[in-house]
Amino acid sequence: MTEKEKTPPALWIRDLSVEFRGRNSTVYALSGLNLKINKGETLGLVGETGAGKTTAGLSVLGLVASPPGVITGGSISVAGKEIIAPLTGDEAELVRKRWGEKKHRFDPGVKRCVSEEEMMEMRGRHVSMIFQDPMTSLNPVITVEKQISEVISKHTDVSGSEALRRAGDMLELVGIPRSRGKEYPHQFSGGMKQRVVIAMALALSPELLIADEPTTALDVTIQAQVLDMMKKLRDENRTSMLMITHDLGIVADICDRVSVIYAGRVVEHGTLSDVFDHTLHPYTKGLFASLPDLENRETRLKPIRGLMPDPSIRYTGCPFADRCDEASEVCRKEAPPVYHRTEDHMTVCHLYRDKADKKGMRET
Repeated sequence: MTEKEKTPPALWIRDLSVEFRGRNSTVYALSGLNLKINKGETLGLVGETGAGKTTAGLSVLGLVASPPGVITGGSISVAGKEIIAPLTGDEAELVRKRWGEKKHRFDPGVKRCVSEEEMMEMRGRHVSMIFQDPMTSLNPVITVEKQISEVISKHTDVSGSEALRRAGDMLELVGIPRSRGKEYPHQFSGGMKQRVVIAMALALSPELLIADEPTTALDVTIQAQVLDMMKKLRDENRTSMLMITHDLGIVADICDRVSVIYAGRVVEHGTLSDVFDHTLHPYTKGLFASLPDLENRETRLKPIRGLMPDPSIRYTGCPFADRCDEASEVCRKEAPPVYHRTEDHMTVCHLYRDKADKKGMRET
C-alpha cells in the first residue's frame, strides 16, 4: 500500500444532496455531488453561477443556513473524520415516525457525526474558508490584527499579546507591513482586504483550505499576486485546497485536478491534463469554446446558448440537454451513466453510450 493510499483524503464528499425549502417551492442546490481531495492536493471546482459551488463549500463547514437549507443525503469526511453520514434504516424509520407520514419530506436523510462544539473547533484549526467577498467578511469596527488574533486565541492557549504577535507575523507573511495591523478594513484596498482574509484563514495552518472565488473583484495584477501567494503558502504548509471558481485560467494556474459542476452535480472530473487536453463533456467543451483565443483574434466566441436550468425542478434526464447541441431524445428521458476514459478521468454523458468501446471508454 502506497503512502497516498494510507493517508485518508483531506476531503471526501459522497453523493451529497442539499435542498433549500421555501413555503411554495424547493430548490435542489446539490444532487449527488462527489468530490475527493488528497493530502497536499488542489482541486478546482468549476462551474457557472448557480451551479452549487458555494453550497458545497458551506456544507463542509456546516454553515448551510437551516432553515431553509437541508442536507438530505450523502456523507462528508475531513481528514478521515466523518462530519455527515447517511441515516441507517432504523434511524430513518425513527425520523419518519417523529415527523409523521404527512411531513416525511422534512426527513433530513443524514445525521451529524460531530457536535456543534466539535464543528466550531474544526473550523479554523482543521478546515478554513476564504469567502467570496472580503468587503463583507471583515468586521468594519475591529482592527485587522485583532480579527486575526481572535482566530488564534479561539483555538490555542496563547496569551493575548502572543496572539497579536502571531497576527502580525501572518500579515507580513501575506505581504502587509505589521504596522498596518492596527488599521481598520476600510483603510485597505480590495486586494489588501483579500490578503487579510487569507491571513485569517491560514493563521492556524489548516489541513484543508476552501477558497471561494478568492480573486473576485480584484484587478489582474493583484489577482496574480494573490494566487502566487496562495501557491507559496500551500506548498510550504502542504495544505490541501478546494478552489471554487468559474475562471479556467485560475484552474490552469493553481490546480492539480478539476471537477466541472453543472446543476448541482459533477459532469466531468480528471487531472488538469485530462480535462484541458482530452475534454469529454459537451458542457466542459462549451466552457472552453467561450474563452477568447489570444493567438487568433479573428476567432469568434461561442457562448453556451440558453440559461442554467430551473433549480426547483427535478430532471429525470440530463439537466444540460436543452442547451446541448449533441443531445438526443434519450438525454431528456434518462439520467446519464458514468463513463471513464482513465481511472481518474470520468464524465456523465449519454454521448458515450455507443462510442464507449471505440474510444476506450468504459461505463461504471
